[in-house]
Amino acid sequence: MLPSPHTTATALLAGVLVAALTACAGDEGRPAQSRTEATAPTEPGRAEPSQGLPGMPPVLDPKDIYAADRAGKLAPAVKDFPSRVYVPNNGSHTVSVIDPSTYKVIETLPVGNQPQHVVPSWDMKTLWVNNNLGDSLTAIDPATGKIGRTVKVSDPYNLYFTPNGKYAVVMASMDRELVFRDPKTMERAKTVPVSCAGVNHADFTADGRYFIVSCEFSGELLKVDTEKMKVVGQQKLPMKGAMPQDVKLSPDGKTFYIADMMAHGMWVLDAEKFTAPKLLPTGKGCHGLYISRASRRMYVTNRDEGSVSVFDFAADKLTEKWHLPDGGSPDMGGVSADGKVLWLSGRYDAEVYAIDTTSGKQLARIPVGNGPHGLAVFPQPGRYSLGHTGVFR
Repeated sequence: MLPSPHTTATALLAGVLVAALTACAGDEGRPAQSRTEATAPTEPGRAEPSQGLPGMPPVLDPKDIYAADRAGKLAPAVKDFPSRVYVPNNGSHTVSVIDPSTYKVIETLPVGNQPQHVVPSWDMKTLWVNNNLGDSLTAIDPATGKIGRTVKVSDPYNLYFTPNGKYAVVMASMDRELVFRDPKTMERAKTVPVSCAGVNHADFTADGRYFIVSCEFSGELLKVDTEKMKVVGQQKLPMKGAMPQDVKLSPDGKTFYIADMMAHGMWVLDAEKFTAPKLLPTGKGCHGLYISRASRRMYVTNRDEGSVSVFDFAADKLTEKWHLPDGGSPDMGGVSADGKVLWLSGRYDAEVYAIDTTSGKQLARIPVGNGPHGLAVFPQPGRYSLGHTGVFR
């Protein structure tokens, strides 16, 4: 049966009105939807897209979670801070401060016992030194480079911040706990006991609702619900003697990479499914993972062979390997604000390496204290910090 002319005209008019209203709302009424607020229809059988962790700044680009980290794109809060490299020396109980323009140590700051990492706070206004055996966090003011207050915190091996800035998360490795704390006062909010050994590194999903934690000494991974502050998944890595380290999310948010110093490569994990990961060999003692300013490459440190592997995201493969002249033990670090230099601690050699990110050439080799570990290059581009040595989004 054919529709009447009246029915057809009514339907056409309704369609025109809907199209007009949609166009107005999309162009002038509000900004374009981000990944965290989009409500596109899903395919049959697929879960509804996550709406994102409440309070988290909206993702700038659904195809690149590091879109805010472009070269030189410093936030107003940090743009006037002096450029420095802060190196925690866990054998000397100090932090060496390097001027990157001269490649020289300009100050040595006394801190607590066995500092492991220097961690930018969520609002990027404070640097926290994780004094692991000193059971404390020491604040550094990045505007002046001066030591501030020291806060008693049990077993702070590493430190992260939830993407909405609501909590700090202390990786209490020997205590076998994830401890959620107030990000400013560091008062304890909730303690989450874990059954794995050696919680140390982590990274968050693109929507911020979950984070993956590596358990170094038991060779396991945890999946943690950020809002509920609860472990919701746990798996043993498929290799005897696995020793997972740094964790990093791919720019498209689909894949987690987990460095493993005993597997000598990266575990490649589906960010949504948390199924058994596959191993991508990189080099002996694979340890730290760092994203380039253009989000095109990832620098992978191979601590036990003195090299850095370069992973190309578009090609989905390793494309280069840079060997340090005279060897070394490249560990943790970060990329300079302009993206031109990769800074890495030499864990077993009491030195820091500066590496040209275009050629892989060593630019400098700088003596520091004993046992340099999780150095922070600061300031860096980004809107907020997720912690560790500087994971910005």
